[in-house]
Amino acid sequence: MSKTILVVDDSASVRQMVGMTLKQAGYSVVEASDGREALDKATSSPVDAVITDLNMPVMDGLTFIREYRATPSSNGVPIVFLTTESDAGIKAQAKEAGATGWMVKPFKTDQLLSVVRKVAGA
Repeated sequence: MSKTILVVDDSASVRQMVGMTLKQAGYSVVEASDGREALDKATSSPVDAVITDLNMPVMDGLTFIREYRATPSSNGVPIVFLTTESDAGIKAQAKEAGATGWMVKPFKTDQLLSVVRKVAGA
């Protein structure tokens, strides 16, 4: 059975690119366009890992992580930020909120797969 990865980004093209990369590697992918939609999806059916953007409308990535980490369904689920931000202060906030890792856009597909395998398994 394949692992399910929730991909959260307000950019449809980024969701498509990340989703296609993960699907080709054998993962199941669930997509959300903002943190609110992601929270609904992550709490209604289990996911094995989350890849989320930081800057999104409705609910940003930090708020999503804080709210998701407050639910029992987030226990043991790794969360990786995939964002254009590289500010150390924001990284510290993300870690404090419960993020497992951080990747900066643009990303290389092999780098993305390496991180997902490391946090979620093959």
